[in-house]
Amino acid sequence: MSTVPDPQPVHTPSAEPADGTDRPGIEFGVVRPPDEQAHRQAVARHDGLTKPAGSLGRLEELGVWVAARQGTCPPRPFDRPRVVVFAGDHGIATNGVSAYPSEVTAQMVENILTGGAAVNALAANAGAGVRVVDMAVDGETNRTISAHKVRKSSGSLNVEDALTAQQAHEAVTAGRALADEEVDSGADLLIAGDMGIGNTTPAATLIAALTENEPVAVVGRGTGIDDAAWMRKTAAIRDALRRARKVVDDPLVLLRTAGGADIAAMAGFLAQASVRRTPVILDGVVVGSAAMVAEELAPGATQWWMAGHRSVEPGATLVLEHLDLRPVLDLDMRLGEGSGAVSALPVVNAAIRVLAEMASFAEAGIAGPTADEAAGVSPTDAAD
Repeated sequence: MSTVPDPQPVHTPSAEPADGTDRPGIEFGVVRPPDEQAHRQAVARHDGLTKPAGSLGRLEELGVWVAARQGTCPPRPFDRPRVVVFAGDHGIATNGVSAYPSEVTAQMVENILTGGAAVNALAANAGAGVRVVDMAVDGETNRTISAHKVRKSSGSLNVEDALTAQQAHEAVTAGRALADEEVDSGADLLIAGDMGIGNTTPAATLIAALTENEPVAVVGRGTGIDDAAWMRKTAAIRDALRRARKVVDDPLVLLRTAGGADIAAMAGFLAQASVRRTPVILDGVVVGSAAMVAEELAPGATQWWMAGHRSVEPGATLVLEHLDLRPVLDLDMRLGEGSGAVSALPVVNAAIRVLAEMASFAEAGIAGPTADEAAGVSPTDAAD
């Protein structure tokens, strides 16, 4: 991590709320770019390893990406990757937009706490730790995870704001604090996960607003909804968009209007991770919606993010296009929890080991490519 003093913070302005109450702003530090010298060194190192240049495809690209974010070549294996799952209920779930009742959120939070969720198994496989945080679960949860809780459930965004101005500020601030806490505790890679029945509805609303798309372009099947639920979900997003589009230029007001405490906290978490020069692997559509807002909160933040996978949710592809990210995996996943991102971590680790541990042609005593071959010139072209 960088030892350079923190830059002057960037203030994110906010319009006055409709109710005339005071609404606080929020500040994030300037996002510095990854290390260009380490990037160049990693590219050069790959060219000298015992393989034809480019023969390992995207593994080479991923290794270079990590080297630039760590600021060193060869890159180091990640010592303490951490998954932070942001949990929260959404009032829109009562409108029949999910295949599961909202009670499942609290039950799944407990399942994650006891190690029984998919993200736990996948994180164990990847050597990552898992933490779950209750931001707006509609019920009581373990006191160890509810210190940052903003409220019980977010508002039903088709008819009301998801949060108050103060709650939106508190949620983003909590996410920022959680990123600082993880980085200060030694985390060298962060993954945000989501857990909340109905959360793909606000996610789709945010994506539609920020990409200027209509509801039908972003609405997926979420937890596996039928056609009737899909139509209810589309109508809810349509109604929420009427208000969200009016405030799309203000990230805090947008989160208040059409997000939720969990998504707002994720946005603060992702923005601050980039400010702290800590690489992130992004998950699916819910985290992706938060990432789009985080880029508005801290311009340049996306430089520190890698897309773990391409979710089957339609909005996920719009996120990837908007942020100009190419996913590591495409496995038809749509679970959330951070599962797609943590599934990509072993591939990223493989890319690190290739760049760090493969022998060079000189070290192995193997004849390397000629100058023409290294430059991609064919023997016929060279003869001409």
